[in-house]
Amino acid sequence: MKYTQLGRTGLEVSRIVLGTMNFGPLTNEADSHTIMDAALDAGVNYFDTANVYGWGENKGRTEEIIGTWFAQGGGRRDKAVLATKVNGNMAGDGPAWPNHHKLSAVNIRRAVDASLKRLQTDYIDIYQFHHVDRNTPIEEIWQAIEVLIQQGKILYAGSSNFPGYKIAQANEAARQRGRVGLVSEQCLYNLAERRAEMEVIPAAQEYGLGVIPWSPLHSGLLGGAIRKERERGGEGGGRSLSRLKDSPALRDKVQAYEDLLDKHGVEPGEAALAWLLTRPGVTGPIVGPRTMEQLESGLRAVDLELSDELLAGLDEIFPGPGPSPEAFAW
Repeated sequence: MKYTQLGRTGLEVSRIVLGTMNFGPLTNEADSHTIMDAALDAGVNYFDTANVYGWGENKGRTEEIIGTWFAQGGGRRDKAVLATKVNGNMAGDGPAWPNHHKLSAVNIRRAVDASLKRLQTDYIDIYQFHHVDRNTPIEEIWQAIEVLIQQGKILYAGSSNFPGYKIAQANEAARQRGRVGLVSEQCLYNLAERRAEMEVIPAAQEYGLGVIPWSPLHSGLLGGAIRKERERGGEGGGRSLSRLKDSPALRDKVQAYEDLLDKHGVEPGEAALAWLLTRPGVTGPIVGPRTMEQLESGLRAVDLELSDELLAGLDEIFPGPGPSPEAFAW
């Protein structure tokens, strides 16, 4: 495994982040434990989750699965860099009771204690705001975070799905308080979805945040979707297949992508992850495996070197917006 610093911090993390969103809904507890053991054995130390994972009436279930894994001992918790998130409504599929979601000081305090209980640990390494909260002043949020740090319940704060201006706003407010501020940003970023390059990634780099891309395969589109469609005889494929059917232009791009990688003898999913590892500011993409095979594919991407020719070909198929601000200004 290869490691890097998380943004401007001294925290050393693996260049692949183990996403756990499928643990519970799609992968049972025993198989989830097996995947986490294999990831740790391979040197992955960055484990990402959220309090809402498990979804619906089972929100919190994913954290519970991680907690029972930690409880097995063997240095699991000590070796792992644990990241979870706060903001979402934890009241099943029903409406949230007042102050039981978002980023008020009341909910942050309640949510972190509930996550710690489910995770069977006494601290969280990186506590992430899952989404912006337009109604809570940033000063209130930082005050709540400072209390948690003083209590030893969290070590760092990160953001997820923040626009560039909110990253700037949050870190300027933290600077005024003499605090570290945000250390990471999880954003939607992959070959087929590069809008983050316009503002989010430049802001993250300016303020020293590590960028953690989620959906690196763009919901499966970059994982060999057309080839899998042929293998299934046009059946199945879920959301990625539906999107290909709805957009001939997108299908043409994905076909060109798969043809290019066939020419270079590279697996599509591994190439998509390896491409992200070449991008400025990226700490490591989140790999959310349902199976051991998917984990093994993600691990191989760390050592995959993409040639200049292949990188140029990928950029031609999926061009980015260009440098900021020139991409939208003279």
